[in-house]
Order: sequence, then C-alpha cells, then structure tokens
Amino acid sequence: MVKLFLSLFFLCSLSFAGEQNYDLDDKIQSLMDSGSYEKNRDYIKILFSPKSSFYNKDRVNVLKVVQTLEENGLLNLHFKSPRELHLNFQTSGSPLFFVKMISDSLRDIGYYRYVTEASNLDESEFTWSIALTSEYAANPMLLQRELDKKGCKIIDVVKRSSTDWTYVIDMSEGFLNIDALSSNENVILKRSLYSHWLNVSKVQHITIKSSSRNDWYPYIVFYDKSLHLLELVKKDAIQSQITLEVPKYAKYMKVSDMYSLKNIKDDLSVEPTGSR
Repeated sequence: MVKLFLSLFFLCSLSFAGEQNYDLDDKIQSLMDSGSYEKNRDYIKILFSPKSSFYNKDRVNVLKVVQTLEENGLLNLHFKSPRELHLNFQTSGSPLFFVKMISDSLRDIGYYRYVTEASNLDESEFTWSIALTSEYAANPMLLQRELDKKGCKIIDVVKRSSTDWTYVIDMSEGFLNIDALSSNENVILKRSLYSHWLNVSKVQHITIKSSSRNDWYPYIVFYDKSLHLLELVKKDAIQSQITLEVPKYAKYMKVSDMYSLKNIKDDLSVEPTGSR
C-alpha cells in the first residue's frame, strides 16, 4: 500500500513538473520569433536552467522570462518600419483607476497618441484595448518600471503576433503616483497639454488663483481612492480665483478647463488649507 502511494505521488510529481516545463517552454516560444527560437533552442535551455527558478509558485514568472530574453538579445521588439500596434490591458480592479494608471504609464514610456479600440467589463475582469502607430512594441520591462511607481505588477504577457500584445496586470495595491498636498504649502501648476492631478487626501480646502494672462473656465473634479466621481465643479465664466471644500472621501482632484487647456496660458497657484 505504501509502495502504491509513493508510486502515485512520484507519477503526480512528474506530471506536475512536466506541465511546468511545458508552460515555461511555451511562454518562451510565444514571446520569440519562431525562427529565432529554433536557431537558439540549445542556448535557451542553458539560459533557463534550472526551470524552477522561473516560477512564482505554480505560475511562470513572465517578467523574469522577458528580462532574460532581452538581456541575451533574444527578444525582438523593433519593426523595420512603423506598424499599427495593438495593446490590450486586463485587470480585475476599478476600470477608471486602471485606465488612468495605464495611460500615465504609457505616456511616461513615450506613447502619447493612441486610440481606444474597445473596452469590456464582465464579472471577473476589465479589458482596455488601444491601437497606435509605432516603430517598436511596448517593452514589458519599461512598462513594469513605470507600474512599479504606482504599486502595480504585470503577471502575464501574451504575444498573439509581433503587433498584438496583451498585458495582465495586478492593481490590487495600485495608487496614483502623486504627492499629497499639505496645508499652507502652495503648489504652482505650470502650463500643460494635460489636466493637472493632485492628491488632496490630507487637506480640507483648496484655493486656486489664476494668472491675469489666463482665460480660465474652471473644470474641477474630485475623486475617491478608486477614481469614483464625488463632485464636479465647473464655471461658465472666466475665474481669477476659486475656493472649494474638499469632499469627505476625496483623495484626488483633477484641474482642467471647461473648454480648452489652451485657455490656461500661464500658471495656476494652488493654496491648500486645513488638515485632515
């Protein structure tokens, strides 16, 4: 009976190890060009030995796989000429929060112009798909470095083709990488092509003063920690100053213009007061 149990245990262990090896090999092959994989098969075996070191528990450590391929010149992310690139991002977290963090990260690695192709929310996950023209595919390691600043982690990378990639991201510990305002510590918002985001979690009131060179029509939004909208303030008249009470559960505030950011030609001065 003991011999039978040990035999079954050994067979199960071999089966599990076989599945792990297949998972890792399959992941490596899927990330590489087929021709390059075949030419470098023996070298790949050396690089990825022992295979157990490329797993986190029973999941392939995809970032370690990508890093190993990249460091050894086996990950081709460049195109001969600009191509239309399709990127899909999946998570189980808040859609609005997720899109904000991903769009910020994309901008930080050089992707400014893209269009949303699709977005889908079901009971278990949210997927955001974008398209852009680029000379190279998004480097997973560069993207992860930006996501590290926001408490997020890439847990899988799926390459359907050289121009179609999917990133599965854990954002359970995610946050916007914005320093919290402190009472009586003024902040200057410089002219920008993008809306300004501020962390207002520690203050009670906000006064914003606009330069006389601006034609500012305030458009200010307060959000909670998951970017659920709490309060929207907009003024259909030019304002030189506005004072607002920060809503109870607000963590983030977006400062923009009701019509166009081109109306803000000079600085905005933010004066937070009161602590909470």
